[in-house]
Amino acid sequence: MFTDKTISFIGSGVMGEAMIRGLVTQQIINAGQIIAADPHPDRLHYLYERHGVRTTRDNREAAEEGHIIVLSIKPQDLGHVLPEIRGHLRRHDLLLSIIAGAPIRKLADGTAHAAVVRAMPNTPAQIGQGITVWTATPEVNEEQRKQAQLILGSLGEEILMDDERYLDMATALSGSGPGYVFMMMEAMIDAGVHLGFSRQIATRLVTQTIKGSVAYAEQSDKHVAELRNQVTSPGGTTAEALYHMDKGGLRTVISRGIWAAYQRSIALGQGKGRENLDL
Repeated sequence: MFTDKTISFIGSGVMGEAMIRGLVTQQIINAGQIIAADPHPDRLHYLYERHGVRTTRDNREAAEEGHIIVLSIKPQDLGHVLPEIRGHLRRHDLLLSIIAGAPIRKLADGTAHAAVVRAMPNTPAQIGQGITVWTATPEVNEEQRKQAQLILGSLGEEILMDDERYLDMATALSGSGPGYVFMMMEAMIDAGVHLGFSRQIATRLVTQTIKGSVAYAEQSDKHVAELRNQVTSPGGTTAEALYHMDKGGLRTVISRGIWAAYQRSIALGQGKGRENLDL
């Protein structure tokens, strides 16, 4: 699939390295077929020493040498990176972006390149446990789609959608989702400390509870509402806790937060600020 192909990463931060690590450790591609581009020499030295990949500080060089160019930069860097690589991609190359809020039209127009995959991974991808939603332009051929699937699959699970609008939805739900989970974990740990547990024990209890609950839900054929009912005895402790959580508007707050994240993703794609959000 990747014979005689070079994958260039423009932006080799946390997510870029996660993809490099997945590709190399899963032996999807040889390290020598990967180019990591980054402005920081120390970062490039680390990537070479750690993963054995080729490195460069020149984004144009990375774009010219790569057959698959992965944009893994921060959204605020897009304005100066796109002009740098514009005109340096060959017609049969694939451009794959994991930049939050960057729409396909902006990527295609900015690079003068039509074969674009836009993807939204999340942070558990760093340990190969992420989930990525992605879509592709009609110019992306079948082989390139399979290549994109393998690259994104190295981060965990992947879901191909036929409409780009799902990318902003995925940004709000799964892309930002770990932040919601970590905040809930933080609140539960703090409550455990308030009850009298040490922070270490409270953290262990909460972490394993979350981990076990997810594993249980994955193995069950029941809806999560049914699973919740299984542990909610009438007049019991769980029922009392859930009553107060619902009374406090937990479901509404979560729903509104995800909706706000969705609108923010759309606004970022349109180059708008927070003042344009309709909350």
